[in-house]
Amino acid sequence: MDCKIVFFDVDGTLINYEDGCIESTTKNALHILKNKGIRLVAATGRPLSMCHSLQELGIETFITANGAYVQHKDNTIYASPIAQEIVQSVKAYADDNHHSLSFFTDQLSMNGVHQPKTLQAMKETLSLVEYPPIDDNILNKQVYLMCLYVNSQDEQKYMKQFPHLKFERWHPMITNVLQVEVSKSIAVQAVLQYFKLRPEEALAFGDGENDIEMFKKVGYGIAMGNGSMALQNIADMITMKSTEDGIDYALRKLQLI
Repeated sequence: MDCKIVFFDVDGTLINYEDGCIESTTKNALHILKNKGIRLVAATGRPLSMCHSLQELGIETFITANGAYVQHKDNTIYASPIAQEIVQSVKAYADDNHHSLSFFTDQLSMNGVHQPKTLQAMKETLSLVEYPPIDDNILNKQVYLMCLYVNSQDEQKYMKQFPHLKFERWHPMITNVLQVEVSKSIAVQAVLQYFKLRPEEALAFGDGENDIEMFKKVGYGIAMGNGSMALQNIADMITMKSTEDGIDYALRKLQLI
């Protein structure tokens, strides 16, 4: 396989879904890829500030906020910020209804509404054990993604209140609030164009349904053994779980390491 770039989902893929750690075999595999001149890209729902530990793995390109902000070293490849008036309106409505809302700039912050289910959802998706801080200046910053922590019934209220916005649920207690379409697939395409690479030269690892569109933009998609059935059904390969050296296993099977 003529592979020149590999996209890695983070939570549940690069990062062990059980204890939030990165397997030593994964670290070694990425080190080998980088030494072979293969580009490494992290594609995550996390903000950039929560990706610093991944730089130690040799990753220099980051797709963050589920594709709304992409950076290579110090260069912004792609950015799709939400209009400030929309951030202000959604924040005011969430505050009035006592719903938790988080904001993705290059950092992660929230509106200060603390609910037990919010922290549990953050732990399950971002490995957080405490609430992000409140940013009093958030309305003056570029926000790339908002996450609303509500059930599907409460989500309907927001859909009626903001019919011009898109609500994209990806967890039982979390829905993305979007002004325009953002996705890992759009970001992957921007990265490939930036490096002048073809889709067939790209490989991707993932575990969630938000990785399905990313798989469609690359030549070869590998689903983790702990991944969703929907992703496994469209993957070119299903590897072992992230707790069972899944990345190392797949790369060796493809003779890339």
